[in-house]
Formats: sequence, C-alpha cells, structure tokens
Amino acid sequence: MNYGERISELREQHGWTQEELATSVGITRAALSHYEKNRRKPDFETLTRLADLFDVSIDYLIGRTTQEKVVLDPEVRAFVDGLELSDEDLLERFNLTVDGRKLTEDEAKRFIAFVRMERAMK
Repeated sequence: MNYGERISELREQHGWTQEELATSVGITRAALSHYEKNRRKPDFETLTRLADLFDVSIDYLIGRTTQEKVVLDPEVRAFVDGLELSDEDLLERFNLTVDGRKLTEDEAKRFIAFVRMERAMK
C-alpha cells in the first residue's frame, strides 16, 4: 500500500472528511487530495503531524511497514532512554566520526535518532 492509500484509509477509518483532516494538519484540502492520489509527497513536518493525528509511525504511514506502531523491547527502551546526548563525556568517550571528522553534538544527536528509528523498525 502506498502513502496516498494509507492516508486516505486512515482518514476514512477516523470518519474525517478531507477538509477536516486538512484543517487539523494545517494544510489545504487540495494538498491533502494530492497526497491521497500520490500526485505530491508530503514533507516531513506534514508526515509527522499526520502520524501524530492517526497515532501511527511515519514508517507505517508511508508504507515501509505493516505495523502501525513500533514497540521496543523494554531493555532496549531503557537503554535508549538512558542515553544523555547532551553529556559531552558520552560523546567524547565514543568519539563518533564520519569521514575522519568528529561529529558535532547536533550531528551525533541526529545519528543516534536515526539508529533509534532503524532499531524500532526491526
């Protein structure tokens, strides 16, 4: 199932019109119609708002998985939640580098967020 079909299906399951969903997300009804017909792809911010409204993952919304929600094992969740990315000692200890250059704190946060998302998909 592609993202347009998934958005349309979820909207209908919630009993919302295109106008109601578009207003909730902060887009035009025409834009939503384009998304549902796969004429245009929603940007990340719109995908995030849609996923939050439907209470599903973005991966489910775009058809990368058939699982509506991703659940981490309790041990993995505890480990992930225990990471303090703002802690300079943690970043220094692991010395994260790409192409021979140390990652900035913001880059490291994005990298770890990507790994979390990838783990959640498994």
